[in-house]
Amino acid sequence: MGHATDPTIFDGHNDVLLKLFRAGQASAVESFMTGDEGAIDLPSAKLGGFGGGFFAVFVPSPMDADDKFQEMTKDAYDLPLPDPINWEDAFPIVMSQAAILFELERQGALTVCRSAKEIRSCLNAGRLAAVFHIEGAEAIDPELNTLEVLCQAGLRSLGLVWSRETIFGHGVPFRYPSGPDTGPGLTDRGLRLVKRCNELGIMVDLSHLNEAGFWDVARYSTKPLVATHSNAHAICPHSRNLTDKQLAAIAESGGMVGLNFAAAFLRPDGKMLSDVPLEQMIRHLDHLIGTLGEDRVGFGSDYDGAIVPEVLKSSAGLPKFRAAMRQHGYDDALMTKLCHGNWLRVLEETWGA
Repeated sequence: MGHATDPTIFDGHNDVLLKLFRAGQASAVESFMTGDEGAIDLPSAKLGGFGGGFFAVFVPSPMDADDKFQEMTKDAYDLPLPDPINWEDAFPIVMSQAAILFELERQGALTVCRSAKEIRSCLNAGRLAAVFHIEGAEAIDPELNTLEVLCQAGLRSLGLVWSRETIFGHGVPFRYPSGPDTGPGLTDRGLRLVKRCNELGIMVDLSHLNEAGFWDVARYSTKPLVATHSNAHAICPHSRNLTDKQLAAIAESGGMVGLNFAAAFLRPDGKMLSDVPLEQMIRHLDHLIGTLGEDRVGFGSDYDGAIVPEVLKSSAGLPKFRAAMRQHGYDDALMTKLCHGNWLRVLEETWGA
């Protein structure tokens, strides 16, 4: 241990597929293989000891991310949520992004993993491990037929919402300062979706879900509660962060939380500005570990989907984060759990392999 790229980091959330989709499929694979301006590509991952993670498929709303991030630099903000997207419109976009993921696999850039055992074997062999995840269930039809087919294709994790409303439930707006209790919970269809995900071995992701929806999942799901990329509300009072009461429920279920690197959810002032010291990330980690226990905390970087601390703007910078955690007093055993061990544990319990 102790090496700058050890332990290997397996991460709860990235948006690299959306970035590649926007760039166009032809250039997407090449830019991922050779390296570009983004946070995650093969050369950066190798430099940073980034072993893989949840590769999110996401249907963007016609809103300008730059405008959104600009608004989130104010002292207080409440961004209006985009309109819902119906499944006929969402489905082709999900197919396109999933196709990029499978093309990356075909070209040898990564392996799409369907079990914790496969992730473990990739991490041991130094191959990038990817979990097929969908952020926001817009592409799932009311009868859940697409869910069955996507599961056969390798879907192993699903967020019921990305902030905007779906036929399954309601998300939290980008609001600061604010608690996560911002509206109604899951619909009847949402409850059916949770049950079917449990049966199929698809992890239900709680990040972006509002508090009423969170408690609905807690009540109805038979699996550990997982928020792939969320932080501590006690440290940053943003609607996207989790209260201590929510963290206690996650701990009780044997679930976990992935620390989100997005600046607005780290900084006490809720601003999407990149001058965030690593110590601030460690404050969240300390709080999460103190509330959840050291077996239930990991990382969910949100790379390629958010403004992150300048020092970690690419996955190549991750050795600096490891060094800061060691300096703070995290020992080798805890480092291994945070970097990948806890994710493997919770996925084994959720997927059954």
